[in-house]
Amino acid sequence: ETQFRNCIVWLEDQKIRHYKIEDRGNLRNIPSSDWPQAYQKYLQDVNCPFGVQERQEALDWLLGLAVRYEYGDNVDKYKNCEPLAASSNSDKAVDPLVNLDSDSPDFKAGVTALSNILKIQRHDDYLVMLKAIRILIQERLSPEAITKASQNREGVPVALDKHILGFDTGG
Repeated sequence: ETQFRNCIVWLEDQKIRHYKIEDRGNLRNIPSSDWPQAYQKYLQDVNCPFGVQERQEALDWLLGLAVRYEYGDNVDKYKNCEPLAASSNSDKAVDPLVNLDSDSPDFKAGVTALSNILKIQRHDDYLVMLKAIRILIQERLSPEAITKASQNREGVPVALDKHILGFDTGG
C-alpha cells in the first residue's frame, strides 16, 4: 500500500505536476487515513476515467499520462531516438499459440464455441482445433478470400439434350 501511494506521489511530483507544489500536501501525506479521499480527488482532477477501486487501471492510466507529459516536455529529445534493437529471435516466426494455457476451461469453452460457429469437427486436442480455426479464418475469411468469393463467376452452359443422363426426362 505504501509503495503504491509513494508511486502516485512520485508521478505527481516529478512527471504529471497537475497540482501546484503547495496544493500537493494531502496527496503527499501518505500515512494519513484521509489519503484515499485525496487520491480520489486527484483522479477526478486529472480526469482519470478510473476510480479508486480500479487501482491497476488507474495506475496504468496515470503512467500513460506521465509518459505523455514527459514526451511533451522533451519532444526534441525523444523524436530522434532510435528504436530499441529487435532481439535476434525476431527473424523466426513465433507461433502465438505456444503460450496459451490449453488446459484452461475458458480456453476450451472459447475454442469449442468457435469450432461450432465455424462448423469445424471436434478434436480431443484443443490446440489442434484452434489451429484448424486459424487456417480456416486465414484461407476463407481474409478480405482477399471474401472479395474473390463474391466476384460473379459465370458457368459454361450445358445442353442437357446432348448428354446421356441415365434417366428419362420426359421429353
